[in-house]
Amino acid sequence: MKTMKTIKLLAVLFISSFVITSCGDDDVIEDPNVEELITTITYTLTNGSDVVTLKYTDLDGEGGSDGTYAISGPFTAGASYTGSIKLENETESPAENITEEIEEEDEEHEFFYTSSLDCTFCSLVIDKTDIDGNGNPVGLETSLFFDTPATDGSITVVLKHEPSKPNDGTSADAGGSTDVEVSFNITVL
Repeated sequence: MKTMKTIKLLAVLFISSFVITSCGDDDVIEDPNVEELITTITYTLTNGSDVVTLKYTDLDGEGGSDGTYAISGPFTAGASYTGSIKLENETESPAENITEEIEEEDEEHEFFYTSSLDCTFCSLVIDKTDIDGNGNPVGLETSLFFDTPATDGSITVVLKHEPSKPNDGTSADAGGSTDVEVSFNITVL
């Protein structure tokens, strides 16, 4: 009799552990603020029919192989450009558009753009032209003006997550965490 009760108890415990284990997966709660993998950054700059595309791709993410740069051509000295930036995770099929998430959470993100040009009296002005729900800059859309003769230089793009807003327009003052930082070597003719 005692053996029969033990067998029944073991059977109940076995079945209970199976039910508890199989039901546990339904209770998984995903963190909506998990950092997305950003493998591709495409910064498209347009001046009429003059389109310059700056693209950085790193399919294995940070820490693996070096990423690759593709720049479609030179900029025109003295010209103004309208810019838009797109971020993707190309390890997904089809590629996941991370830009849409930034648009939805624009109060928690901000892009910062800096430039360096190889001449003393050259300047490149980059302005953010889009704003979040609180009226602070986001930087998915930009305007650029090259007040410069022919030269070489760079444009650095930084995306901050949860920056202080408003800030002084620099990524150092904004705080937060850096989701993306990439520098493109450019030519102005």
